[in-house]
Amino acid sequence: MRTPVIRAKSSGKLAAPREGPELREQEGKSVAIERSRLPYNRDPSRARNARPKVTREDVRRREALTGELWVIIEDKAYDLTEFQHRHPGGYLCLRGVAGRNATEAFDNFHPAKVWETLLPAYHVADVTDVAVSEYVAGHREIRQQLLERGLFETRPSYYAKVAAWLAALLAAAVGLTVAGGGAGPRLLGAAVLGFFWQQLAFLGHDIGHNSITHKRGVDSLLGAAHVALFGVSMAWWKRSHNTHHVVCNSVENDPDIQHLPVLAVSPAIFEGFASTYHAKAFAPLVLDPIAHFIVSYQHLLYYVFMFFGRYNLYVQSFALLLDFKERVELRFVELGAVAAYWVWFCALASSTESTRELLAYVIISHGVSGILHVQITLSHFCMETFTKDQPVYTADENDWFRLQLATTMDVDCPEWLDWFHGGLQFQIEHHLFPRVPRHNLREVRKLVKAFCKKEGLHYHEVSFLQGNAEVIAGLYETALAARRLPRDGKSIGRLRESWTWEMLNAQG
Repeated sequence: MRTPVIRAKSSGKLAAPREGPELREQEGKSVAIERSRLPYNRDPSRARNARPKVTREDVRRREALTGELWVIIEDKAYDLTEFQHRHPGGYLCLRGVAGRNATEAFDNFHPAKVWETLLPAYHVADVTDVAVSEYVAGHREIRQQLLERGLFETRPSYYAKVAAWLAALLAAAVGLTVAGGGAGPRLLGAAVLGFFWQQLAFLGHDIGHNSITHKRGVDSLLGAAHVALFGVSMAWWKRSHNTHHVVCNSVENDPDIQHLPVLAVSPAIFEGFASTYHAKAFAPLVLDPIAHFIVSYQHLLYYVFMFFGRYNLYVQSFALLLDFKERVELRFVELGAVAAYWVWFCALASSTESTRELLAYVIISHGVSGILHVQITLSHFCMETFTKDQPVYTADENDWFRLQLATTMDVDCPEWLDWFHGGLQFQIEHHLFPRVPRHNLREVRKLVKAFCKKEGLHYHEVSFLQGNAEVIAGLYETALAARRLPRDGKSIGRLRESWTWEMLNAQG
């Protein structure tokens, strides 16, 4: 199902300026900032230095004309050309909004102090033709309501329960493996270990978004501890995931849907594209026989790929951590944490009594954790994709709110089952407000659904089973398109020119 939400029309009515102080989030707390202190304040008497006047089109064309990376936040233009490679969230997510209105993307990923103290230094121009419609003001008001109600605040007792649950799972896995007294209990321990990883991933997701302590330094240290237990680089996850959030389901920009030749989520991928994430151009596809077969039957192979998905995370982690051309925060700390992971996992797995049992232990533990990969892909794979011919962040019809609605689905589940999904059941709300702790997302959902109903916007929410069915149906649709593609029978003999080779060498 691909509902064209981002092309819905807006009423175009302009909103009256918001009265009173602006609420911002700082370390999970709501802080009120007087509008006179805002970096986009319109009062010329308060401006320290006059800035040139530009239009949105001027900003959009800046990169093509000068190679500079400008973005619009509120009614100001900011030059992030030099800063992009120092950006803690990575430069790739900034490239995704180059020349665009990044107001919501900025607001929802940054605390108040960045907005107040860092952003003004990069202010280079005032944008004269930015207008806030009633629709945009309406969804911005949701954020203000969340701040008024304190929904960005973390509840320590919640994460104490999560930590206790994870400790119990790990203890059970170790106990069954080491003291189970037979192959059966040991392999049951492998399954529990895989389930531990699935549940632990949700905690890592929260850490990566700084939604636990809301203090970047503290959450970074928690991230290193998480790597030692999970075995996957937090730096790689942030690099990929931050980009995914900002340009969700973009054929050219989102690494989470650039999986060829293993999986293709849209026939548009076959038309060729320039991947900003992989920094390479992919011509209109002529698939080698291996890739052609895989994609043509991807709907049948989907769960097989998910079962083995964890191994790819190891490869991606090492590919980034050992690439010294890339700027990686806490590189050597993470390498040490990854080494610690392999030490304890290998020691645990060595409790098995034969090579066959060892192999079964690895396959079962890693396969059970594949539940996580189903949950991740479920959120986006059957939703709308867009290409360079369908721009985003340029108008109300394709703004931040509509983009996240168009490319993301929620899973309808009872509250008692929230623990199993770990917050991924509220992916729409999470994509809209990524710094909100997961234990508050059910409350956020009420406000978002009410706004969608008021504006006539489609809010896609289905059961877990229905979501799986829609993913398979979407993959089948693309598989049929793949079967009509020409095959290059010679490319398998020229492995380095095949899509199978590209798959083996893609980072992301």
